[in-house]
Amino acid sequence: MPDLFEEKAKDWDANDRRTRLASAVGASILEHVNLHEQMTVLDFGAGTGLIAAQIAPLVNRIIAADTSQSMLDKLAAKPELKGKVNTVCQDLLEHPLDTRFDLIVSAMALHHVEDTARLMQRFNQHLKKSGTVALADLDKEDGSFHPADTQGIFHFGFDRDDLCSLMEKNGFEQIEFFTAHTINGEARDYPVFLVTATKA
Repeated sequence: MPDLFEEKAKDWDANDRRTRLASAVGASILEHVNLHEQMTVLDFGAGTGLIAAQIAPLVNRIIAADTSQSMLDKLAAKPELKGKVNTVCQDLLEHPLDTRFDLIVSAMALHHVEDTARLMQRFNQHLKKSGTVALADLDKEDGSFHPADTQGIFHFGFDRDDLCSLMEKNGFEQIEFFTAHTINGEARDYPVFLVTATKA
């Protein structure tokens, strides 16, 4: 499996736009999800741990899953995450984990997964009874957010109503959307939603 983020990982955290986005998504998760110190959390598409770093002090442990070993290496090197966050480099759609989680978080990873319905099924499967998801990604956009030659982009954001219906069909309820952040682009702005939901 090619590591599409090998080059990007080198200076990922130095990008101010990315760190502002991660900070806003993390703040939205803290606002809308009841975190507690017994929680086991899956961070899907964890990258360099920008989200994990914000929630780690408030939960028991985090499994950071990503298909980019380069990104996970950056995460694992952060001293503040040692002993609290474990990394797993694998495609959870093809190779699910044995662990069941209280919470699954994800930031800007959904649009990199072609089969969104199957991903929601996997999320549901990985949750404990009454477990929660908190997922952030772009609202539906015109394809201008990423450069035209960017690999691994399967969706130009998501329509909230369509995603809500898809989540309902795949075992989620109490679905709520919030606007977590707005990314200011040169030609237009790109709202980023946070959707929370509970395993039905």
